[in-house]
Amino acid sequence: MLLTLTTTHRPATDLGYLLVKHPDRMHSFELPVGAAHVLYPEADEQRCTAALIVDVDPLRLAGGHGRGRGHRQAATPDTFTLGQYVNDRPYAASSLLASALAKVFRSALRGESRDRPELAAAPIPLQVRVPVLRCRGGGDLAARVFAPLGWAVTAAPIPLDETHPQWGDSRYVDLTLTGTLRLADALNHLYVLLPVLDDAKHYWVAPDEIDKLLRAGAGWLAGHPERATITRRYLAHRRALAGEAMARLAEQRLADEPPVDSVAEEEHAEVPRRPALALRRREAVLGALAASGATRVLDLGCGPGALLSALVGDRRFTEVVGTDVSAHALTLAARRLRLDRLPERQRDRIRLWQSALTYRDDRLRGYDAAVLMEVIEHVDPPRLPALEDAVFGHARPATVVVTTPNVEHNVRYEGLGAGRFRHADHRFEWTRAEFAAWVDRVAATYGYTAEVRGVGDDDPEVGPPTQLAVFRTAGPGTNTGPTTREAVR
Repeated sequence: MLLTLTTTHRPATDLGYLLVKHPDRMHSFELPVGAAHVLYPEADEQRCTAALIVDVDPLRLAGGHGRGRGHRQAATPDTFTLGQYVNDRPYAASSLLASALAKVFRSALRGESRDRPELAAAPIPLQVRVPVLRCRGGGDLAARVFAPLGWAVTAAPIPLDETHPQWGDSRYVDLTLTGTLRLADALNHLYVLLPVLDDAKHYWVAPDEIDKLLRAGAGWLAGHPERATITRRYLAHRRALAGEAMARLAEQRLADEPPVDSVAEEEHAEVPRRPALALRRREAVLGALAASGATRVLDLGCGPGALLSALVGDRRFTEVVGTDVSAHALTLAARRLRLDRLPERQRDRIRLWQSALTYRDDRLRGYDAAVLMEVIEHVDPPRLPALEDAVFGHARPATVVVTTPNVEHNVRYEGLGAGRFRHADHRFEWTRAEFAAWVDRVAATYGYTAEVRGVGDDDPEVGPPTQLAVFRTAGPGTNTGPTTREAVR
């Protein structure tokens, strides 16, 4: 089976650095079911093509010789009687090719390049061709799964017999993908979607396949319009595994692209603006922390770690702690931060603790600053005093940064009527006056000064979409009276 990867980036031979495979040599790798080879049919400054050839040994595929733990063959029609030895597996792209990709291009899949790190992080022009792909669902399904990811898709059906066109098309397509993407993104798309289109994995699908799927699908699968089909097929139609994966994808989607609420996405004209607001919110929080001079920071209710990533990336923060009541959210945060791959010095800056914000936790005392970003609205109002006591009274960081939605701005979202919240899990959303009153009360009760700002475009009638408060511990003689309100556009 064959896959080619072509770029016209100048110099095109930099593809060899990204794949960590020199264009002047052929590279061979042993696989459980045969061997993989990487070579370059063309390599000059204008155009470079890397070809991955997987040479499958049908006897090893059928008999399991050399197959390690986790590679027990799945029960498909090919696994019985003569079909074990006479089948299309050595020739048509399938999960075998995806497994070879993962082994041969391991660094490129992770987006790592020691020699060209800036190029590994940048989109480049790419063309991928898989001349023979078993595609259950035909070219239409291939387009539905690849096109939303930025690919121009050509999936030409391969006839059963060119000399007898009346026999119709086979179940195979000649797939060509063209686009400008990061190489790592392109390879992860292929790693997930080639087995999805084939819809017959060559190995036993165990629960750890969920982690593989979410790792390779990070940043794109949670919001993919065909995510249910992709998840079900990738996990070999095992209902329990697919259900768990979909639940975890829903959590990722909630954290990475907070929905405008229980209104369907397609009904919102505001949908394209949400990532920009999320970015502006993080920038506002980071700016407030920088202005405070904090170096040891708590991210309270960190979820899967969207803010943690930004905190860890800023060297001014020497210790970063993420807490959440959900152990699963902390697991997602650890994966997002790639804790298992960080150098020891970097890893020592980070702590992830399971903790409930409505209970006092001695571990949280003594920090310079704490952040509650889009957290308080998820707490039942009767439990807010307990949160206030745990954070402002017991932990008592020198600076506390709080963000929450401005409910008045909701009327600017199409489909959100009066009384509708931006998310189904919100227990409340406050007006500007209600938020300011809460800030005043908390500051006066616990000896802080505070100021309230807006984040996002400040609508003259309903204000900005997000409200932000910065609490600072009051020194001797400091006025702890009403807050200062400053709109930040």
